[in-house]
Amino acid sequence: MRTLVLGIGNLLLSDEGIGVRIVEALEERFSLPENVDVIDGGTSGMEILQDIAARDLLIVADAVRSQHEPGSIFVLHDDDVPALFTQKISPHQLGLSDVLMALRMTDEFPRKLILVGIEPASLAPSMSLSDIGQQSMEIALEQVVNILREHGITVTPKEVTA
Repeated sequence: MRTLVLGIGNLLLSDEGIGVRIVEALEERFSLPENVDVIDGGTSGMEILQDIAARDLLIVADAVRSQHEPGSIFVLHDDDVPALFTQKISPHQLGLSDVLMALRMTDEFPRKLILVGIEPASLAPSMSLSDIGQQSMEIALEQVVNILREHGITVTPKEVTA
């Protein structure tokens, strides 16, 4: 199963960078099989088209305005994901929406698309997550690991060295 875990966001705007922080933690703390790619998509748009094309499973981690309490985490599947990005909170979301639309038109849309969205508590200029964002990042990381495991992918914690 060709799988991609994609973290998107702007690391300069506090919780807006939470998706990138999630994939950083995933790579740092877990070993994944060779058929699973983990990419920091930053604020990329069409540049990530080929990375996403024809995946069996695409998991996107991102900060998303959802009118829920700050720190809320939600998981959306397949056609619900592109619809969400019509309400953008940052420039990269328009890019992801465009990429997904292009992939649908070329018959390269991922077979399964899952968004792990986190309601940001702060979008203020800062390279650090807010306290709420940090707590939510840990829970969202667990969600990503669980989704991978639910799809039969072995996710092994790396040994912590002192």
